[in-house]
Amino acid sequence: MAECCVRAWVTGKVQGVWFRRSTQHQALEYRLTGYAKNLPDGRVEVLLCGSRDAVKTVSEWLWQGPEGAQVTHVELDVLDQCHAPDHFATY
Repeated sequence: MAECCVRAWVTGKVQGVWFRRSTQHQALEYRLTGYAKNLPDGRVEVLLCGSRDAVKTVSEWLWQGPEGAQVTHVELDVLDQCHAPDHFATY
């Protein structure tokens, strides 16, 4: 199974709507590691590491987010060199 890591920056109404916790739930469901954290500029930064198919699925979910979120843009960066964490955290 091919492994990869992707860093995403999610823009829109994504803070104060359970976006980080919902992202963690999705990641754990697909056995991904990484994190979701609020940024001072209102975006959420997400790191997803695991199987390519699972990373792709959760990356696509980021465009939807939880109920109440209004995602306007998702920027993805595939990481060539990344030390995958052993769990998924929210900050």
